[in-house]
Amino acid sequence: MKQIRYPRRQCGASLLEAIAYLGIAAIVILGAVSLLTGAFSSAQSNQAGEEVTAIRTAVRKLYMGQGYGTVAINETLKKAGAFPGTLAVAADGTATNVWGGNVVVTGATGTFTIAYPGLPQDVCVATLVAASGWQKISAPGAAAITTFPVTPAAAATACSVTAAGGNALTFTSN
Repeated sequence: MKQIRYPRRQCGASLLEAIAYLGIAAIVILGAVSLLTGAFSSAQSNQAGEEVTAIRTAVRKLYMGQGYGTVAINETLKKAGAFPGTLAVAADGTATNVWGGNVVVTGATGTFTIAYPGLPQDVCVATLVAASGWQKISAPGAAAITTFPVTPAAAATACSVTAAGGNALTFTSN
């Protein structure tokens, strides 16, 4: 009786299949990293806007019915626990944002300013476009913004600094 032989079955993947698998996996990973980068940038834009709004609310509440004086009020805000938890605040009241810029709140009698430096250009533009309720917002080398909402074109002009230190915005409120 003659024995029938069947062809050998392949065990495992060939080199071409392995290369194709790795190529597809690399594309998927790069896509995920790209999406995460965009999501983190968007979250940081929201964080910057929320921080300045929270500081504005805290200063108004703390100085309700009084003038703001004409000095930096960071130390008072620190003692009152008025800075948002997302800012790093030193014992002397020095507040630092996530980009390393020192946030300084200064009274100007009937108004106060919040200097918010170190913003990357994309975050700066998104923060300005979302801003509302301010008397004015200033950026070095650009005209002060007094009309809200801010158009994307005006925000891009105000946030034109691309130096390593980033963009600096100064928010004025009463």
